[in-house]
Amino acid sequence: MLSILSRPEQNIARWTFSGSVGVVAGPIALGAATKLGLGWRRLFLLFAGSTLIPLVAAYRFQMTGGRWGSGETGPGFIAGVVNALRALRRPQVLRWLTLLAFSDLMLDVLLGFLALYFVDVVSATPTQAGMAVAVWTGTALLGDLLLIPLLERVRGLRYLRLSAAVELVLFPVFLLAPGMWAKVALLGLLGLFNAGWYSILKAQLYSAMPDQSGTVMAVGNVFGLVGGLIPLGLGIIAERFDLTVTMWLLLLGPFTLLIGTPRTRTI
Repeated sequence: MLSILSRPEQNIARWTFSGSVGVVAGPIALGAATKLGLGWRRLFLLFAGSTLIPLVAAYRFQMTGGRWGSGETGPGFIAGVVNALRALRRPQVLRWLTLLAFSDLMLDVLLGFLALYFVDVVSATPTQAGMAVAVWTGTALLGDLLLIPLLERVRGLRYLRLSAAVELVLFPVFLLAPGMWAKVALLGLLGLFNAGWYSILKAQLYSAMPDQSGTVMAVGNVFGLVGGLIPLGLGIIAERFDLTVTMWLLLLGPFTLLIGTPRTRTI
């Protein structure tokens, strides 16, 4: 990751914004391809071809002497596993990994339930549910864009606590709001205010493990196996009880951030 530790919050915010562009542009491209009669196969081939551009750029960067890491020498597989397990015993690392896992409740996990919630609970049509998802992803993209200059003026952890408090109020209002359009408007605000959660928490994790970008990715993947049980558990609850109950449980995300984020600056 190029110079990620020099300005971790700002650099990962740019990285996250580029991902949000893909989330929004993908469905638009698919819709355009359908209108033009290209089909999804040709669209996938087009996307596959477009990946050659960053691949060539990355190759040229490496050939001109650029540095991808921050000094990590790239240990063997066994040594990498040992380093990852050792890192997982550090309370500071576990803190950021846990907060990342719980923050996802109001990010990808909520996104996964949104269309089903609007169809099954709000009684919206599939088209209206798709529009609600589009509002969510669109405002999330705007939030990720606005976050980049915001982090130049506001400390990331301070913003994280404030936005978690806002989400803790907005989400119950969203669940209790009557009518489709009131929920869509509140959903837009939710998508706007949770921008930066991933970027800030990921930056803190990199800061807790300086010069170990490869190990950061390793511990993230290992801990992700545990964090992946959270959506599974929510799905089981939704099946056995009710989707509305599951949606209320997503409040654990901002609540955990609010109580788990330290008040002292760590970067």
